[in-house]
Order: sequence, then C-alpha cells, then structure tokens
Amino acid sequence: MKKYLVNIFAYDYHAKFEVLAEDNAESIEQAVLDKVGEKSVKWEATGMFRDTRRITYEEVSHDRRPVQTKTVLGVRVAV
Repeated sequence: MKKYLVNIFAYDYHAKFEVLAEDNAESIEQAVLDKVGEKSVKWEATGMFRDTRRITYEEVSHDRRPVQTKTVLGVRVAV
C-alpha cells in the first residue's frame, strides 16, 4: 500500500486529501470513491475552474535521499 495525494477540481470547488491504495488504477479509484463517500472531504469554493473537471494524484514520499538523475541528450532528468 502506498499513500497518494489526491486533488479534485470540479464545478468551482477544490478538494485535497490523501488515500492509501495499491499501485494500480483500480485500487486508487476505489480509495478515492471510498473517501468521498465517507463525506469527510472538505470542499472549498475556488471561484475558478468552472468548466474544468479533473482529478490528479501523486505518490507521497517522505524519502530524504537526493533525487537520482541522468543526462539524456544533454538534459539532466530525474530517474
């Protein structure tokens, strides 16, 4: 199980919360639905994003090691 930070932007509202899920789309989707279904998510009016409806998520990592990089075509990128 991994921890994910979820952001939802829809109908002039924004919600941000964390969920625990396995590393696959179905598990993340179910965890988000469960969290929203609990009605514990705080929705904040934004006054923008009226026509925007999107959900983003990213893995939460508290790793203090430096990011590993490599150079590809002269550009340094994270691995």
